[in-house]
Amino acid sequence: MPIEPYTFIATSGVLLAVGIYGLMVKRNMIKMVMALEIMFSSAILNLVNFAYFRLYGFVDPILHVTAIIAISVEACLIGIALAFVINAYRHYKTLDIRELRRLRW
Repeated sequence: MPIEPYTFIATSGVLLAVGIYGLMVKRNMIKMVMALEIMFSSAILNLVNFAYFRLYGFVDPILHVTAIIAISVEACLIGIALAFVINAYRHYKTLDIRELRRLRW
């Protein structure tokens, strides 16, 4: 039984929904960074899905290279975000977003 592209699109949609839910509901900065990671993974899964199902029987290598580059950029962005989280924790001794927003003014 061949796998349809709609299976991967639905999985990508579910991952995107979980990531958006994590960004909207969670107050911990580490959990928000993890939600961003899930959203990036959803986009990369969708990109690889479209690379595989673009033409029947053929795989587009340019989109696979783009996915690999996106994974590299994603890893760099998550590393920078975690560096900001560590710096915020060392300076303010909290990871709660509401308390950090209170410190703004």
